[in-house]
Amino acid sequence: MRRRPFLGLAAAVLAPAALQQDAHAAGPLSGLEDLLLYRTGRVPAPRREPTAESVAAALTASRQEFRDARYDRLAAALPARIAAAQLFGTPDQQAVSTAALYNVAVRLCIKVGDNNLVAVTADRALTAARAGGDPLVLAEAQRMVSSSWRRQGSLARATDIVVVAAEELLADTTVPEAQRLALRGDLYATAAYTAAKSGDRGYAHALITEAADSAAAAGRSSGLVDGVQGVALHEVSVHYELGDAGRAIEYARTVDPAALPTAERQARFFTDVAHAFDKWGKPEQCYRALLAAEQAAPQEVRRGAVRDLAVGLLRLDRRLPGVRDFAVRAGVPTAV
Repeated sequence: MRRRPFLGLAAAVLAPAALQQDAHAAGPLSGLEDLLLYRTGRVPAPRREPTAESVAAALTASRQEFRDARYDRLAAALPARIAAAQLFGTPDQQAVSTAALYNVAVRLCIKVGDNNLVAVTADRALTAARAGGDPLVLAEAQRMVSSSWRRQGSLARATDIVVVAAEELLADTTVPEAQRLALRGDLYATAAYTAAKSGDRGYAHALITEAADSAAAAGRSSGLVDGVQGVALHEVSVHYELGDAGRAIEYARTVDPAALPTAERQARFFTDVAHAFDKWGKPEQCYRALLAAEQAAPQEVRRGAVRDLAVGLLRLDRRLPGVRDFAVRAGVPTAV
């Protein structure tokens, strides 16, 4: 006689878990999860036999989608692209192409905010990069591993990983000097940001100076300024992580956001500016910076860091017209 009430109670208790599983399965990175956990079993087979051209085009498209902040499209396409790269060429070619795509996958997982997948994809990138033997792909994979360790709170180890990688890359004369210097600048900028998060002011400033010097030398050698702009973005974040919000804004005013080459970088710049204004206690300016980030790359505002800022701004919704709607767009459930 008690069986029916028990079943009803059991259904009520178990339903949330089932709903969570369904929601997780339908998440933006579910296809990548399937690839990582089940290899190619749940990923559609390539319609055509992969070729050198198709694999190269897939890598180019993946990088461009990330630069354009088209994260949904990238998440949908990456699993099949990685699976195809694993099928083409010699073992070395397969490893290099796979590692390069996993490097993009790590950056996507960071944007989505899935630290578990950040760790797994970073490990896959590093393993494949070591097998492939391309120094630039390997150094980028080491940078992704550093990001994973940082997000798990291992700041000293995360800093050390990229500093060692930077010096190993600089010593590798098989790579053109301009490329070595440009990526070394990226590696040191990442190290500087991590050192700043740990509160090591002197080391963070030394590292970001080294990053700027490397990027400038690469620019002089190649005529490119992309690395210099990337270091500039990190310098803004280094200052606010060290508690120097005013200095971060002062430095940000020297950066022309319209000159930043991609939507992702523009949005990241405005998000960093928003963080600095938030730490400075200037909510109106923080909100305007977030709106600028959204205008540059709408999908960027779904990041957890932006949601946290939006939550803080909600208490001022009467002073900040439209902030509640912005919070909804950023994915803050309590803003509805």
